[in-house]
Amino acid sequence: MGDRDTTFDALWPLARLRQEQLSVSRRLEDNRGKRIGFIWDYMFRGDHMFPLIQAGLAEKFPGSTFVPYSTFGNAHGHDEADMLAALPQKLREAKVEAVVVGVAA
Repeated sequence: MGDRDTTFDALWPLARLRQEQLSVSRRLEDNRGKRIGFIWDYMFRGDHMFPLIQAGLAEKFPGSTFVPYSTFGNAHGHDEADMLAALPQKLREAKVEAVVVGVAA
């Protein structure tokens, strides 16, 4: 077999956390009449799913308006880091009060 004096380095399979604790915004009490944005990673069938989600939300929360995912860009592409860095400002500019985030499964 092999040399018993051979050693191997082992790595811990879990990485250290790199992100600080984030605060979470308070949940909306009611979505009626809210401006809802969609964010998508341009993967698994969002182009089919978001119209269905929008229709369901519009029925459940009358008076709501919607900002399409194309407004914000691809949340998983070559410019993902730039898109995510710009996202808070884009959401403010679009006057979005809530978001639906769709990522591939």
